[in-house]
Amino acid sequence: MGRAAEMLGTTPAFLRALGEARLITPLRSTGGHRRYSRYQLRIAARARELVDGGTPVDAACRIVALEDQLEEALKLNEEMRHRRGAS
Repeated sequence: MGRAAEMLGTTPAFLRALGEARLITPLRSTGGHRRYSRYQLRIAARARELVDGGTPVDAACRIVALEDQLEEALKLNEEMRHRRGAS
């Protein structure tokens, strides 16, 4: 967790807050250390941008989750259009 916080330029407490808000759920090592994926770090970095801009943590987490859902929906729509065009 310390290394992830360092990479993001934030604190371990911020990462714990994101976990409590259920934005990211890191895996745990056998020793109990939190392990973050690149995707989770990218999500945490986006949340940090919003918080740095004055958005409360809970609201930032909701915004990031919605942005992620929108991105996924847009990808699915594009795939469906591509399939229809190939038919």
